[in-house]
Amino acid sequence: MRSRIRETDTTPEHPEHPAQRRILAVLVVAQMLSGAALAAGITIGALLAEEMLGTTGLAGVSSALFAVGAAAGAVGIGRACRRWGRRPGLALGYGAGALGSLGVVGATVFDSVTLLFLGLLAYGAGTASILMARYAGADLASPERRARAVSTVLFATAAGAIAGPALAGVMGDLAEALGAPRLAGPFLLALLAFTAAALVVVVFLRPDPLLLSRAAAAADDGRASGSGRPAAAGTARVDRRVLFTGATVMVLTQLVMIGIMTMTPVHMAEHGHGEQAAGVVIGVHLGAMYLSSPLSGVLADRVGRLFTAALAALTLFAAGVVASLAPPDSAPALAGALILLGVGWNLGFVAGTALITDALPVEVRASSQGLVDVGVTVAGATGGLASGVVVAVSGYPALALSGGLLILVLLPLAALTAALSPPAADRRAPSPAPAEEPLPENRA
Repeated sequence: MRSRIRETDTTPEHPEHPAQRRILAVLVVAQMLSGAALAAGITIGALLAEEMLGTTGLAGVSSALFAVGAAAGAVGIGRACRRWGRRPGLALGYGAGALGSLGVVGATVFDSVTLLFLGLLAYGAGTASILMARYAGADLASPERRARAVSTVLFATAAGAIAGPALAGVMGDLAEALGAPRLAGPFLLALLAFTAAALVVVVFLRPDPLLLSRAAAAADDGRASGSGRPAAAGTARVDRRVLFTGATVMVLTQLVMIGIMTMTPVHMAEHGHGEQAAGVVIGVHLGAMYLSSPLSGVLADRVGRLFTAALAALTLFAAGVVASLAPPDSAPALAGALILLGVGWNLGFVAGTALITDALPVEVRASSQGLVDVGVTVAGATGGLASGVVVAVSGYPALALSGGLLILVLLPLAALTAALSPPAADRRAPSPAPAEEPLPENRA
């Protein structure tokens, strides 16, 4: 399966910007820190909601709330990035995540559902920063290495994502020592992790990758036009077909992954598994989500974005089948299903991100990426809400199998996009094709 943004010749035509290595190094550190915050919302959020609301059917509300918060955060972060650059935008999101984590801890102390909901919304904005950092990694990357730059940032998240669940017990003890319920422990860790990530970005993410890529693109356009002056903004074009395909890949992979993942700890708790077992299973899942990033990056850059998207669909389908057939008392079987779920998500997310970045010119990239991520997080909210209802009505196996069947929609979409795309040889030349339409510049 080939697309016009795939090239088998991997010899780079575009040299890497001298600042790219430093930018990636700073983002790696920030992602290692903020990744530890992910486990709180995923592992404990549903359990907190179930305990405070008193029903399993509403356990998915936690996932829906921080997904909605992530949608709002994606818009705000995207606009902040467009106006001021990646550094203030990402720092703003990390700061909101820290504030939200503090709010959730306060909700457990004061038994306040309202504070819980507000805290989860703000926490969601922090998760938006975690995901949108991948775009910062791609800002200065050459087209031949764009997917691998994205995968490097995602891979760094694995360290924190794995450490987070492993620290659940320790942070639970700390929470109890401070007079808070044990379940508040992971959100204490999220508070520390988000705060540290914000400080790293504010202090060290210099020069700003988005502002630098804009300046470089304007200078290149000016030289290409023969004027020697930066080109005027507002005339950029977008490949709408590639943009739609990339966004759909990301939306559906997020929907299926969130739906199955959210209810797995609840499913395990109902069948006698303890908090630690659920934390280990989710930790393994988070590790698979991010540790598989190098593979996804290589496949997307060297084999093809659309091939990688199709492989994601098949892997997520296998995850749904395994989860639906796994004995409920077998933690290893559920862990195996969630490993496949994590790998499939990563394949789809890296491929989709590369497609979207390829399709968008730098002038409109930040705000448009933010809007795409709104769709992704709305899909997560839908998956989170629907998952609790489906499990309450039909059970966890039905949820897992339906998700696996839904993701197969990506196979014909990838095939159609490949069939309609021009030859692959122009991936290294990202100038717009004649069929592309102008994308009006959006003012922040």
